[in-house]
Amino acid sequence: MKRFLLPAIICLSLHTFAQQTNVHGRVIVTPDHRYLQYEDGTPFFWLGDTGWELFHRLDEKETSQYLDDRAKKGFTVIQAVLLAEFNGLGKPDRYGEVPLLDMNPERPNERYFERVDRIVQEAGAKGLIMGLLPTWGDKVTLLWGEGPVVFNAANAYTYGLFLGRRYAKQENIIWILGGDRPPVKDSLDWRQIWRAMAKGIREGTGQKALITYHISGGMNSTSQYLQQEEWLDINTMQSGHGSGHDAPVWEWIARDRSLQPVKPTLDAEPNYEDHPVNPWPKWDPANGYFRDHDVRKQLYRSVFAGACGVTYGHHAVWQFFSLREEVVNHADRYWTEALDRPGAQQAGYLRKLILSRPSLGRIPDDSLITEGQGTAGMHMSAYKGAEGSYAMIYLPVGKSINVNTKRLAAKELHGWWFNPRNGSVTDIGKKIGRSVLSLVPPETGGEHDWVLVLDDEKKGYNTPGAAAGIKQ
Repeated sequence: MKRFLLPAIICLSLHTFAQQTNVHGRVIVTPDHRYLQYEDGTPFFWLGDTGWELFHRLDEKETSQYLDDRAKKGFTVIQAVLLAEFNGLGKPDRYGEVPLLDMNPERPNERYFERVDRIVQEAGAKGLIMGLLPTWGDKVTLLWGEGPVVFNAANAYTYGLFLGRRYAKQENIIWILGGDRPPVKDSLDWRQIWRAMAKGIREGTGQKALITYHISGGMNSTSQYLQQEEWLDINTMQSGHGSGHDAPVWEWIARDRSLQPVKPTLDAEPNYEDHPVNPWPKWDPANGYFRDHDVRKQLYRSVFAGACGVTYGHHAVWQFFSLREEVVNHADRYWTEALDRPGAQQAGYLRKLILSRPSLGRIPDDSLITEGQGTAGMHMSAYKGAEGSYAMIYLPVGKSINVNTKRLAAKELHGWWFNPRNGSVTDIGKKIGRSVLSLVPPETGGEHDWVLVLDDEKKGYNTPGAAAGIKQ
C-alpha cells in the first residue's frame, strides 16, 4: 500500500512527544566553563560509549540489551548516529525504514524517527544521555566513506530545525555534529553547513540545546577550527586508533584548556578496545590490538589532565558486528561477546572514582609529582580538588613516586591506592604532610597501573570509588 506523508514541517506540528523526567534537569556547562553539571548543580561526568550504528543495525530487543548493559556499567552518554556511516541513507534499518525519503534532508521519514523517539525515551528511563549525531560526516563532505553528500547550508538548517523541535522537551540529549570529519581542510570549508545545522537545532529547542562536534582522528581538536563558534559548547578531540600507543592526549587537553573563550573539552574517541594498533588505513592485526591497559591509560590521563569526561569504545560494539554484518577493520569478536570486555567495566570505575570526591573545579597539577614522572607510556597525570583538599595521581605503570604535598592544603593526609583494573582500594593510612612524600604501590611494573589518592584527613571522604548516587 502506498503511504502518503505530510510535509515534514506539518508532521512536526502534529507530533506530540512525552517529556522525559529527570530530577536533575538538563546537562549544562558549569559556571567556570570547565566541566559539566545538571541544571540543579549536580556534577555530570561524561562517560561515553560509541554505539555509532545503533539506530541502523539493531532491532529493539538488541537495543534494550545494549542500553541495559551500558547503564549497569556506569556509562552516562551513548554516542549514536541518525544518518549512519555504512550506507545509512540507502540501506534500511531492521524494520525496513530509511531515515530520509529520497535521501532528502528536508523529508525525514516519520516511521524511522518514531523508533528513534522510543530509543531516546528508553535511554532516558535508564539514566542515559543520548549523544545524537544528526548525520555522519560523509553526508556533508566526501573526503572518504560512502556518502552521498546531501547537505548544503539551507537543508542543513531545515533538518536541524526538525530535530530541535521534535526533541525540544527531551532532556537527555546532547547534540554532536561532525561525524568523524574535519570542518575545514586546506581550502575547503564546511563550517557554514554545520553552523546552519546548529542554528536550526538551537532555534528548534528554544536555545536549550547543548552542542559539540565529533572531529576526525589525529592531533586534531575542534578548538583548532571552531573555538570561536558561538554554537560550540564543548571542545572534543579524537586521540583514536591511528596514532599508535600513548598519543599525548594529556597535552591536547592542556592546550584546549588554555584557550579563550574557555570551554569544556574531552577525548570523544580514544583507542578502541580490541582494535588493531597500526596506522590507518592498513589496520593489520599482525601488529597487535589495543587491549584494556591501553584503554585505561588514555581514559585516565585525559580526565586527570582536566577533561570534563571521556568516551570509551569497543571495536566490535561501535559497528555492532554480528553474523548479519560484514566485519570492519578486523574486529575479532561479535558485539554481544564484546559487551563484557574488561575495558568496558573498568571505564565505569573511573566515573565512580571521580565522583567520589568534589569533582567540579578540579585543577590539573602534574607538579604534584616531584620524582617518578615518565614519558609516553610511563607518563603520569595528576590533579587536585579546587580547594586542595585532595589529590589524585594516575600511574600507568606501578613504580615508586615522590609527591609534593605542599601543593595541598592539609597538614595531615589520608592515603589510598585505587586499582583501576578491578576497582579495589588499599588503605595506606594517615600520612603527615611534608615537603615530599615517597610511596610505592602494592604491585609494581608492567600493566599494574594505579591511582594514588591523598585526602585531607579532616574531610572524612568516603573510600575512593564509593560515589554517592551512582547505581552499582
